[in-house]
Amino acid sequence: MSADRLKAFTDGVLAIIVTIMVLELRVPHDATLSSLRPLIPVLSSYVLSFVYLIIYWNNHHHLLHITPRVTGGILWANAHLLFWLSLVPFVTAWMGENHFARIPTAAYGVVMLLTGVAYLILQRVIMVSQGPESAVAAAVGSDLKGNLSAIVYAIAIPLALLRPWLAGTLYVVVAVIWLIPDRRIERVVAGEAPATRLT
Repeated sequence: MSADRLKAFTDGVLAIIVTIMVLELRVPHDATLSSLRPLIPVLSSYVLSFVYLIIYWNNHHHLLHITPRVTGGILWANAHLLFWLSLVPFVTAWMGENHFARIPTAAYGVVMLLTGVAYLILQRVIMVSQGPESAVAAAVGSDLKGNLSAIVYAIAIPLALLRPWLAGTLYVVVAVIWLIPDRRIERVVAGEAPATRLT
């Protein structure tokens, strides 16, 4: 299978996930601005999850763009990633509807952690299948941001049981870390310069 087919399939699944998530937003029956106040937690959780999904979409696109061939292992690793991403609408709605209560906020962190781990696994499977001298291995390297994100999630999950707002802040911090795409992968995609390993 070509990487383009896998990208197209993943794009379609992510589009459905975003659609499901936005359908969870309930329109108020009142036409006043004050009627939006109860929706602030729901909108906040939606915005955070939307940003996360777009970050995954961007990085997944770049990752597969420099993957010349797709193996069976890559297909399964990608399906594993999509499984965890498909749970994002559920934990987003649960956390938002319950105003960032302890258990839903911790559950959100668990899904984010397992999604991040699934992405790291996908990267690793691609690097193993393509070889140590591949463009993916050169661009990704040790993936400091990915590993750091997993650590932050691991801290945020138990913290959510004590101070949910602190856990929510850590979730936002991870999203901010990933908002700026890594230029090394972009250079490999564009063929502008050889990639240097991430530290």
